[in-house]
Amino acid sequence: MHCHICEPGYEQREDIRSASAAAARGGFTSITCMPVTKPVVDNKTEVNYILTRSQEISSINIYPYGSLTLGGNGEKLSDIGEMVKAGIRAVVNNGDKTESAVLLRNALTYSRMFDVPLITICNDSSLSDGGVINKGAMSVRIGLKGIPYEAEETIVARNIILAGHTNARVHIAMVSTRGSVELIRTAKRNGINVTCDTCPHYFILTEDAVDSYNTYAKVMPPLRTLCDAEALIEGLADGTIDAVSSGHMPDTAESKKVEFDRASFGVSALETAFAAAYTALVTDNVLSVEDLAGKMSENPAKILQMSKKGRLDVGYDGDIVIVNTDAENIVDASAFVSKAKYSPLDGKKMKCRIEATFVGGNIVYNRDIRL
Repeated sequence: MHCHICEPGYEQREDIRSASAAAARGGFTSITCMPVTKPVVDNKTEVNYILTRSQEISSINIYPYGSLTLGGNGEKLSDIGEMVKAGIRAVVNNGDKTESAVLLRNALTYSRMFDVPLITICNDSSLSDGGVINKGAMSVRIGLKGIPYEAEETIVARNIILAGHTNARVHIAMVSTRGSVELIRTAKRNGINVTCDTCPHYFILTEDAVDSYNTYAKVMPPLRTLCDAEALIEGLADGTIDAVSSGHMPDTAESKKVEFDRASFGVSALETAFAAAYTALVTDNVLSVEDLAGKMSENPAKILQMSKKGRLDVGYDGDIVIVNTDAENIVDASAFVSKAKYSPLDGKKMKCRIEATFVGGNIVYNRDIRL
């Protein structure tokens, strides 16, 4: 549900062809395309480009999102209706901008006309400004400016309140804090139409991963504490967190091999997300393999209203992943087919292995054969 493909405009980081290959290798048959491209996907022409280009060269299904605001600048609403007609699956705000409450309320009201979810990346830029890691013991110890919990949680709370008043569908992406989990849990109990996702790196890793200034662990929102990771796992187990997304946000290796303050945010995750989630959740008996399939396939398909996706059943598309749950696999980022050949999970043992991926009944990845 959350993937940066970077084409058009930033093909040096990733492009449709490389993202497609990486997704298939990681066991994804369908991915979405964040609108943070150049130009921004804020009109039907750009939506059509993503769809046409994907049909030409992608081996998997790629579904574009549309930018909430023109140019992603947080000021003026895009023409959501035209983008929905062109084929977007959701509208997304720009996490680098803090939209006004009035603009977001209007967007939620407008989105109801088209019955598409508004995916919100919750970050108050006035609070996170200049921060590079979680604000806490680690930021103090290594002398880096921290991003406080409230940068995420105040926007989560605001968006939940607005969703309640507008009765619109809001999805909160990349939840990272214990406080956010509790806010969403309470909202669901109160009948507010809110869904959310998190990423494997947020419940597998903690802020300790940035020790020794490890830029591969520099992500946005930042890695938090063990307490937060445990809260995310609890939220996955009790249904508060609906989905697990890859959070794939690639950049060049060179962008990571600089001082921590200057290094880019982001992680290469398409080739590790499922295996990492399986290792952390299924082998530790937090979720069953069927529950994990729900978090990574069926629930995202429901949220994005993909009527023929997310299940193995009569009338559904023949999108199938074969996983060897008896095999172990060591993450080797240098062997990624993604252009972003780095990972904070490099060298870690995964307790399953993707053997093959089928899209529409056609094999697009086979571990033993390079297609």
